[in-house]
Amino acid sequence: MQADPEFLGPLQYSPMWTWAGAILLLLVVGWYAFVFASTKRPRPGSASLPAPLTNLPALQSAYLQRIDDVEHQAAAGNISARAAHQEISFLFRRFVRDATGVDAPRMTHADLVRHPLPRAAKAVGALYPGEFGSEPLPAVAASAATAREAVRSWS
Repeated sequence: MQADPEFLGPLQYSPMWTWAGAILLLLVVGWYAFVFASTKRPRPGSASLPAPLTNLPALQSAYLQRIDDVEHQAAAGNISARAAHQEISFLFRRFVRDATGVDAPRMTHADLVRHPLPRAAKAVGALYPGEFGSEPLPAVAASAATAREAVRSWS
């Protein structure tokens, strides 16, 4: 008996679909390879670019001048004593950041104590009473002298 005349066999897929699937699969594999290659951490022994050297004497000179400027502004009455103390502390913290790369302006005194920068922690601790203490505040000249000494002795 012959097959039913209305029955048709399955249609064949076009070879284009096979190639499209293979190309799509290669694109996905290539994407994963790119992501893994671009995000892997460098090996500890691999050569990396050296950090740019800081011209420490020029940096010290610039920050000493800024500290002097704040002290003179406070003495002239252009800024309040509290604002002068805060600016001096901020300048010292920025100096530490520029000299070491450690983000000291965003760190608390406790963070600095835990970090291996004992001189910075000691200086910031000495500047805290002028920044956050109650009235009467210590002399601005004393805080400026503390910051200047810490900047000068930095090596």
